Amino acid sequence: MGWKGTVRSINAAHRSYEREAQRRQRELDRQRKQFEKMQEIERVAYEVNVYENYIDLLLSVHKECSDVWDWSAIQSSQPPSSPEKSHTNEELAKSELDGFKPGFFDKMLKSVGSKRLESKRGTLEQNIEEARRTDELEYQESLQVYEKNYADWIAIHELSNRILLGDKEAYLDAIKQTDPFSDISELGSSLEFKVISDSLLEVTLHVNDEDVVPSEVKSQLKSGKLSVKKMPKGKFYGLYQDYICSCTLRVAREIFALLPLEMVIVNCLGNLLNSQSGHVEEKTISSVAIPRKTLERLNFEMLDPSDSMNNFVHRMTFKKTTGFSAVKSIEPSEFDIV
Repeated sequence: MGWKGTVRSINAAHRSYEREAQRRQRELDRQRKQFEKMQEIERVAYEVNVYENYIDLLLSVHKECSDVWDWSAIQSSQPPSSPEKSHTNEELAKSELDGFKPGFFDKMLKSVGSKRLESKRGTLEQNIEEARRTDELEYQESLQVYEKNYADWIAIHELSNRILLGDKEAYLDAIKQTDPFSDISELGSSLEFKVISDSLLEVTLHVNDEDVVPSEVKSQLKSGKLSVKKMPKGKFYGLYQDYICSCTLRVAREIFALLPLEMVIVNCLGNLLNSQSGHVEEKTISSVAIPRKTLERLNFEMLDPSDSMNNFVHRMTFKKTTGFSAVKSIEPSEFDIV
């Protein structure tokens, strides 16, 4: 092969190498795009899951509730036992001193061993003092725990007596001390309570505004891409109504779990536009009288919050195109239970 043929062979081999490198580069680019696409699909799936979970949270506020308070059991409960002072550590240290015997080298080296014995015995005697102080410290700590538990028992025992006697102030004290709504931010900004009688409580719930419901619908297309569409008015207001009704049920459940009442009136207050003044005003948008016996018959896992209001005496003016309108709150005097 002449020098020209050699050059052609070298160039051909070089071009072949370049083509292989280019093919490898294209393959890596394809894998990168596929990886990025997979990452994007997973990111979209996560975003849609977060969105759907948030909607589920709004509509399932009523499905959870605190444990029921058995005030009769609390009233008959026994006070905590006072601690007894223990000497366990001291007795253990004493047994070590009593069982102390000179070692082999202590006997062999009499003069030096005597000092060693005194030192060891002194250490063991010192250990007894430290053990005695440890016993005292443990007793004082137990005593502090007992005194706190006893004070708590006295407080809850006295509260149970007042509640079982139908003391109205005791009802409010129980709500304040247990604070069953402290971690339910989904309910709204605040709650107010008014004890009408030992059987009836009125609750005013300042609910979250409509913006608690997303204005968009998020879903994942078959291609894996994110679809974001404006939520239809009917669906938007329908979700907001379910949310308000779900909060209403939750408030009633928490109150009945805490107090021996027969009925709860839940008034939900929300911001509505006054078309005459052009200002947003807080008005009653829902008022529901909920008897305990009726509520206890409901299946909270399966019911539709808005539809469930038909189980109770309620006032609610709602349109899927415009949402809530102001209503008049139910008066406790409308029931014989007062």
